[in-house]
Amino acid sequence: MKNSNKTDLIRIISDFNAGPFSGLLTNKLGNYNFEIVVTPYGQVFQTLASPSESWLDIVWTTPERCLPTFNKACQLEEIDEKSVLYEVEIFADSLIAASENRKIFVAAWILPPNTGYGMLDWRNSLGLSNLLAKCNLFLAEKIKTNNNIYMLPTHSWVQEGANSISKKMWYATKVLFVTEVFERAVKHIVNYIDAIKGKSRRLIIIDLDDTIWGGVVGENGWQGIRLGGHDYIGEAFKDFQLALKALSNRGIQLAISSKNDEIVALEAIDRHPEMILKKSDFAGWRINWHDKASNISDLANEVRLGFESIVFIDDNPAERSLVAEALPEVLVPPWPKDPAEYVGALNSLGCFETPLLNIEDRKRTIMYVAERARRNIKNDIGNIDGWLKKLGTQVTSNHVNQDNISRVTQLFNKTNQLNLSTRRLSQEEILNWLANKNRSMLAISVSDQFGDSGLVGVVSVEASGDRGQLVDFILSCRVMGRQIEQTLIHLAVSELASLGAKVMEIVHLPTDRNRPTLEVLEKSNLEKIKDNEFKVNIVLGYKKPDFVELKYNV
Repeated sequence: MKNSNKTDLIRIISDFNAGPFSGLLTNKLGNYNFEIVVTPYGQVFQTLASPSESWLDIVWTTPERCLPTFNKACQLEEIDEKSVLYEVEIFADSLIAASENRKIFVAAWILPPNTGYGMLDWRNSLGLSNLLAKCNLFLAEKIKTNNNIYMLPTHSWVQEGANSISKKMWYATKVLFVTEVFERAVKHIVNYIDAIKGKSRRLIIIDLDDTIWGGVVGENGWQGIRLGGHDYIGEAFKDFQLALKALSNRGIQLAISSKNDEIVALEAIDRHPEMILKKSDFAGWRINWHDKASNISDLANEVRLGFESIVFIDDNPAERSLVAEALPEVLVPPWPKDPAEYVGALNSLGCFETPLLNIEDRKRTIMYVAERARRNIKNDIGNIDGWLKKLGTQVTSNHVNQDNISRVTQLFNKTNQLNLSTRRLSQEEILNWLANKNRSMLAISVSDQFGDSGLVGVVSVEASGDRGQLVDFILSCRVMGRQIEQTLIHLAVSELASLGAKVMEIVHLPTDRNRPTLEVLEKSNLEKIKDNEFKVNIVLGYKKPDFVELKYNV
């Protein structure tokens, strides 16, 4: 894990003069602890092969300068397509070798302006557009299993045509692109860096009236709101809902904060035939007459996310101002008056990037809806034992492997509250750590009668003779308080017993956010040595909680 006070080095590696790009990136990252270095342009392969302590390499090349055979194709010479793909493979191998100890952003290739075969340019085995698409796809295929390399959508920075490229600047200074291209690139790259640093937003809290539909439902009824139909305003709101739904499909949660009558508002969501978003798409809602800052605080507690993970969208500038002032960590973007601009405003936020996407991300809304059902039954039953028995919780334990390593890595780097040491590891660092035969790491999945919570926990141990150490104790906060915490301790003890240890030592390394871990340890019937140190006699064992069914997949 890097020291948070250490300056991270970013190298810019290109086959053109990237000085203006570096300057803009440096200005944009002014609040970060980064040092940005521009390597000599045109030395791409040599620079990738050289030793470096960089945290991130940004590799931005052009296909006609990076791939010699593609350059011949740009002169409309007849070439062997296999030769071009071989050169792509060499480039991919250079990226993979360089990525062992750093992240790499590699810009996808774009076609040089004013080149190609015109109307034949997508013709197979002839056109440059066809050939370059194959090159990009081949590169993506070669690096697809490497979680340290990210192929970036250069087309979103560079507008089609010669206006994005200044031939005069190229001839004079070897700067290839105009300033606007570099500005767009910087905006995207900063968002990607935020994602890797765990600063992406994960919850959108939205208003209802004039935000996801037109009009005031309390005055007009659900039949009178503008949504879909043969109405340009209604179509704009419907498209905005589709854009929100798309974000939900990739793991961004939705919630509602609206000043309305809850029954009337939910009736509109249930009954309007053009409604895209249903109640099952929302992790929670506060539809009442309270101030929205309080409602947002309640929703944050309910879904167990910090304010720094939240975006609040409301058409009313007064409501936006109140929330921005009361909850400064919440992102409250300015919002256009014209609903036709809503989708563009949402897409321009750029704060929902994620370096990994797995099945748990896609199922997250379903999991929150199930969690709401669990809370409801807890309130109905009243006593904790009756609730735990009713849940029928099943915990499944798997050793960490290629099937679950992506999600395990995500838990290491995003979980804060229930995390014994909050050490941050990459996928490669986890696998290297596991290479020692005296170590073991388990991936923990949870389900119950209300649904599957997915892979939510990690527990790792290390044995040294008779002594064992609980190294990692990580659990998603959404399954807290269901005796899963004690089940993880039971699993750790069992793993250390199989490694020959007689005692398990536990050391809580405090941070400003993992206090709940210490509280769990203090309530888990462990022998306390010091304020933050505990141990378990493995010979005596540690009993599995009665209300949890344990399943091993090893």
